[in-house]
Amino acid sequence: MRLRPNALIGGLLVGALLAVIALGLVWTPYDPIAIDLDHPLAPPSWRHWFGADEFGRDVLSRAMVGARISASVAAETVAVAIGAGTVIGLTAGFLRGWPDRALMMLNDAMLAFPSLLLALAVIAVLGASRNGIVLALTLAYIPSVTRVVRGAVLSIREREFIEASKVSGDSPLYTMARHVLPNALPPVLVLATGLFGWVVLSESALSFLGVGVPPPAPTWGNMLAASRPYMETAAWLSIAPGLCIAATLLGVNMLGDALRDWLDPRDAP
Repeated sequence: MRLRPNALIGGLLVGALLAVIALGLVWTPYDPIAIDLDHPLAPPSWRHWFGADEFGRDVLSRAMVGARISASVAAETVAVAIGAGTVIGLTAGFLRGWPDRALMMLNDAMLAFPSLLLALAVIAVLGASRNGIVLALTLAYIPSVTRVVRGAVLSIREREFIEASKVSGDSPLYTMARHVLPNALPPVLVLATGLFGWVVLSESALSFLGVGVPPPAPTWGNMLAASRPYMETAAWLSIAPGLCIAATLLGVNMLGDALRDWLDPRDAP
């Protein structure tokens, strides 16, 4: 495959994110939660490349650990949302009839709520915690996955090889698993890349609002929230996590565009 610019740039940015996460598992310049009251709000220097926050904690170390937390929350959320949404959409689109009506009625009711508002409602019930964030965002994004998968299945189920499978006596479960699901995977894979970026942004927004992963665990969102009182005097506190979020979203979206072009050459330039 000819390497497209969006694939190259997206791959480099996502590769850099994975490298930072791997490095943060074994080494950080400083303890990300260690307080150093001798150097509060220290500007960027050779000692602190991204500066220090109001408690003297190294911003670079916190951003490295925040990358792991944000990415792991996004990965778990996407995996569960894609899995559950695929099963629901596959069942509804292939069986049709009353299962389709019942599942889509529930799905449309959940789609009526904005994803971030629905996540906030779930967190209000469960409380702010890492597992609560994953569950809340999963419930918020399952309806979107279900809708995409059902649309793909409705198109696939009318093709000749599906009719051939039915005529040959294959069970509906076998037909769905052997013939329908593999042909519905390309749009699901493209959706997963975009969903990863949206979950990273949503997790950061929830942390920014104070209902995300509780402190002292660093996340990009709560780092941005903590930097608000120091926007004029210590701008580096918001620049570092902001750039991390922007680079991650850009890389994931560009990689998703490249994946879409690869899976559907008709859309390629």
